[in-house]
Amino acid sequence: MLVDAHCHLTGSNLPQDQLKATLDRAFAAGVTGFIAVGTDQEDCQAVLALTRDLPCIQASLGVHPHEAKFWNIETEKELEAMALDPNVRFIGETGLDWHYDLSPRDEQERAFRAHIQLAKRVRKPLMIHTRSAPEATLRILWEEGAEEVSGIIHCFSEDMAFAEGALDLGFYLSFSGIVTFKNARAIREVAVWAPEDRILVETDSPYLAPVPHRGKTNEPAYVRFVAEHLAQARGVSCARIEEVTTQNLEALCGWAPPL
Repeated sequence: MLVDAHCHLTGSNLPQDQLKATLDRAFAAGVTGFIAVGTDQEDCQAVLALTRDLPCIQASLGVHPHEAKFWNIETEKELEAMALDPNVRFIGETGLDWHYDLSPRDEQERAFRAHIQLAKRVRKPLMIHTRSAPEATLRILWEEGAEEVSGIIHCFSEDMAFAEGALDLGFYLSFSGIVTFKNARAIREVAVWAPEDRILVETDSPYLAPVPHRGKTNEPAYVRFVAEHLAQARGVSCARIEEVTTQNLEALCGWAPPL
């Protein structure tokens, strides 16, 4: 039994007439649970609707750093209202993306801090996106007291120093298809070193398909390849990775997928 700790199943990421077939392929691969992520107000509403129809899906709701320029008090109020739903397990994805800079950096930081405070109010963990901003991400998490709720560093793609800082804050490290890439040596070193009780696996589908599907559209079924690669790197069975990553997600957010 595997859980995809971060995937995109709504909007332009996955046409809804393809959802059933996508989930059926995941079930056939032994993937029984999904954390579906909303990235703006409309997307969050669509993700929450999915959870009401499909108990195998739970939600993470937030405004992606790319969309931070649209953050305002009305957005925050609507997100907080949705976040009270018991099917919402995480707040985000939120954080900083200083690689693409699709929103001004000061607006990314403002929205990031607001998400952390929201997570603390509703007592739910965070789903963190960070790219090309490791020091600033950790600094803001510390300054805002994010250790009160902890959360996931999704699609982990940083170095050992960042991993240590995140673990010190109580965060979990979620490994994606990147860990299977030949040029991802530093990430694999962290994946091997990370404490067993702080690791998760994800696809971030439809992005970042793992080897042997690299360059194609990713989907939740492919989290199996991430788990197998992680197991091989750590010298354990894939069954062990399935067990601990499912247990870790439940410890973090209080949910395990229905059998």
